[in-house]
Amino acid sequence: MRTWEDYKKNISDIDESIKEDIKEIEILASIVSVIIKKRNELGITQRELALKCGIPHSSVARIESCAVKPNVETLIKIMIPLGLTLYAKNIN
Repeated sequence: MRTWEDYKKNISDIDESIKEDIKEIEILASIVSVIIKKRNELGITQRELALKCGIPHSSVARIESCAVKPNVETLIKIMIPLGLTLYAKNIN
């Protein structure tokens, strides 16, 4: 296996249920990447963002490191001060 795509295909061939898990992980990673990029563009630290959101700094840090899977309400709390919107897109 040479690429992430090769790995995903190989692991999905072994266990079909993993395919959905991988899709979920990729979606969450994409959302978190946008949050980090926007926060950096605005010159806001994780601590400053946490204060603006009313959530603990540790929560922002864990979300940005993908150590936890945030709920939708928390994502929205983080995205609003950054001027971001969460919307659904058909990915099939």
